Amino acid sequence: MIKHRLPAVLAGVAIASGALGAELFPGEPARVSPLKKHNQNSPVYELQKTFQNIYEQYKNSVVFISTEKTVNTARRDPFMDDPFFREFFGRRQPAPDTQKRRGLGTGFIISESGYICTNHHVVAAMDSVTVRVNNKDYTATLVGSDQLTDIALLKINDSGRFTPVYFGNSDSVKVGDMAIAIGNPFGLDKTITTGVISATGRHVYNDMGVSHIQTDASINPGNSGGPLINIDGEVIGVNRMIYSSTGGSLGIGFAIPINTARDTLIQLQKYGKVKRGYIGVQISPLTPEFARELGLQKPEGALVGAVEKDGPAEKAGLRIRDVITRIDGKAVRDFNDLLGIVSRSGIGRNIQITVWRDKSEINVWVTVQERP
Repeated sequence: MIKHRLPAVLAGVAIASGALGAELFPGEPARVSPLKKHNQNSPVYELQKTFQNIYEQYKNSVVFISTEKTVNTARRDPFMDDPFFREFFGRRQPAPDTQKRRGLGTGFIISESGYICTNHHVVAAMDSVTVRVNNKDYTATLVGSDQLTDIALLKINDSGRFTPVYFGNSDSVKVGDMAIAIGNPFGLDKTITTGVISATGRHVYNDMGVSHIQTDASINPGNSGGPLINIDGEVIGVNRMIYSSTGGSLGIGFAIPINTARDTLIQLQKYGKVKRGYIGVQISPLTPEFARELGLQKPEGALVGAVEKDGPAEKAGLRIRDVITRIDGKAVRDFNDLLGIVSRSGIGRNIQITVWRDKSEINVWVTVQERP
């Protein structure tokens, strides 16, 4: 390691400047930026103060997650099967058959009793999970995890009281809103980054109808599972992933909307898994040409390509070539809308499905069943 030392003269100046404030050399007046006084009442200062307050509010609610998994690394050494090589190299100590693999991520506390939200991919298939809260380490138990939404629920193994976050409403998020991310990128604990909401309703990685919030707040490896926060200090998303050609942030990050995460967390706490609804149809692409043939003005809706025998949809009378346009009055523009609405519907609930059939709309009632 190379160590750098200040020359004695400069070291003395550094000590003196520490004592004299902004004065650099004896006899020279202290220099104060003319902008300092001018900016005291600037809106930018107010925004800066808001960022500071959000960090203070959440510094003990955002947790550092470290994971560990034992993997089998046993591998034959073909050279040592030959007596000549064994004699030449001697009897080497065999390599260990197992190896500890460690991972890092972020989570945030959602209850005073110590429940934590994070990403499924942060804790999936791990042997042990440790969370650091306010510089103290705790073991945590995986309550449940859902791969489709990439949400996991942990519980701190301690009877203490913890500081939960405040949930916002991700349905009210608008493009251009301020966005703040707090997490542990590259293992750097409690890092805050800021930006704006770049887009909403992004469907990425074919997530079974799960849309994402896009942000340019810097998100990097290690931020996964951390909160995306609005200017009111409310969590509006769970940071999940980035688009990157380098492994670092390029200003395109994605977060799972907190409303989606909340529904998943409730089920994980209650059942240890997510029970999803389904109606038993397969959806085909709705091209502009086929939409015109069916008498639709726009190629919007979910075209039924197949109906499962004895499934909920067949029992309700849905047919091939029906185009589902609304569910309980909510517009269905495509397959993702259909899947998202049905998946989140309660098991056993009757939903009203509006379909376009024979160039007119009809309504049918379908009882949602649990996805097999």
